[in-house]
Amino acid sequence: MLDLDDHASVNDLRDAIEQFYFAYRGFTDRPDRILEKRGLGRVHHRILYFIGRRPDVSVRGLLDLLAVSKQALNAPLRQLMEMGLVGAVAGVEDRRVKNLRLTPSGLKLEAELTEAQTRHLRAAFERAGAEAHAGWTAVMAELVKG
Repeated sequence: MLDLDDHASVNDLRDAIEQFYFAYRGFTDRPDRILEKRGLGRVHHRILYFIGRRPDVSVRGLLDLLAVSKQALNAPLRQLMEMGLVGAVAGVEDRRVKNLRLTPSGLKLEAELTEAQTRHLRAAFERAGAEAHAGWTAVMAELVKG
């Protein structure tokens, strides 16, 4: 447990929370505007991103990765499929399993969204320096652990 007297005051932690919110807003702003033009949102972006990073992920695998319910994934995934951005093929070993993959249009959109965020992160890391980058990576890894 964090000893607030030794490491960070309550105000420091509140400042970190505020920075986290504002950083996320900046990080998602450009992709949000790109998605909005297509009638899509952040949930669509997460789906595109993780299918792009893990081609042939099963629907079950995507549900587990995103930690969402089947109901929460169903409508946005179906929308992406109807728009021709995501395709599904039957699994090789089990034909009942649907493996997801980005279509060429989906790959193009995902690359555009990720490039906007890559530029944003690269610029921040370059301005902050290598030591700050290592610290940020360590903090994010701890946040992922929960």
